[in-house]
Amino acid sequence: MRRTALAVIVPIALVTLVALIWLWPSEGIVVPEGSSSAAELRGEVTGIDREACPEEAPDDVNGCGTAQVTLDDGDEVETLLPNGAGAPEIDEGDDVVLIETGSTDESGGEATYSVVDHQRGSQLWVLAVAFALAVIAFGRWRGLAALAGLGVTYALLVLFVVPAILAGEPPLLVAIVGSAAIVLIVLYLTHGISLSTTVAVLGTLASLTLTGLLSAASVAALHLTGITDDISFSVGDAYSVNTQGLLLAGIVIGSLGVLDDVTVTQGAAVAEIAHANPAYGFLPLYRAGSRVGRSHIASVINTIVLAYAGSSLPLLILIVATNDSLGSVVTDQLIAQEVVRTVVATLGLIAAVPITTALAAAVVSRAGRSQETKG
Repeated sequence: MRRTALAVIVPIALVTLVALIWLWPSEGIVVPEGSSSAAELRGEVTGIDREACPEEAPDDVNGCGTAQVTLDDGDEVETLLPNGAGAPEIDEGDDVVLIETGSTDESGGEATYSVVDHQRGSQLWVLAVAFALAVIAFGRWRGLAALAGLGVTYALLVLFVVPAILAGEPPLLVAIVGSAAIVLIVLYLTHGISLSTTVAVLGTLASLTLTGLLSAASVAALHLTGITDDISFSVGDAYSVNTQGLLLAGIVIGSLGVLDDVTVTQGAAVAEIAHANPAYGFLPLYRAGSRVGRSHIASVINTIVLAYAGSSLPLLILIVATNDSLGSVVTDQLIAQEVVRTVVATLGLIAAVPITTALAAAVVSRAGRSQETKG
């Protein structure tokens, strides 16, 4: 069984490696002319001068007046207090982010500054350290391996997937290759080199491929463009990214996190069932593992729906507030895109259970027969 596993995994790993090298962006990210954002500056609010607001001016966050900000380079600037939807609430001593919307020129014009956000790097570092300590305290060496796998995932997404898409490579192909690399590295790193892990890897890759095919067919059949908001429009317009392919890539990458959870669980469940019942052959192991998988899928489906609903809660509120009919709401591209994400990811998960369970049952039952023969 080890030889069989190697005969399957090694070619897959080699193909993935070749694809990574082939698609790896050799040049840096080229920013189109005119697409650069306003310069960001960091500083500390050292004083606030409040004043009465005119009737037409919004004062729902900080009121009216000015704030004095000392920039990190020592310069002191003055800016109007931010107001309106999404404006940060500021006070003296807050570390803030500003944008410079003008610059000093020979005609005497001066730069203007606006407070757009709070600095939160320190708080995020504290949260990240607490997360890492909790994972290591509970998982010990396995938790440390999980953190290393998380680092690999982040590195592949930031150093390969995003730059390759910006370089003009097909987003779906980049997502599949990047996801395959993540699966091959992270699962073995986190769960160790074993037949059970190999089964999970094969089940994940097979289900991921099916998810990619289903997503491509669904997006084409529903004529989805991938452009549903200002961000997706800006990415497609400024960087010439295929937004339809970007939608497909997002579905594949988004499905990966839940897929490997299901496949690892199924492989481990079948192995434990075989350990508890050594007399079980392929069919009993498959039936018992499928029962576990059905319970797992029933809970994971709800998890997927709630995850998408949570991330799209402002959108759901807007839909309910407009009082549109259910038919017109669901067929709108914005909602149809989220429906495709949910349905395709769920179909991929459902397929992952029988695929992984069958592989695990075949491996475990054959390994058991080999042990009996040697005995």
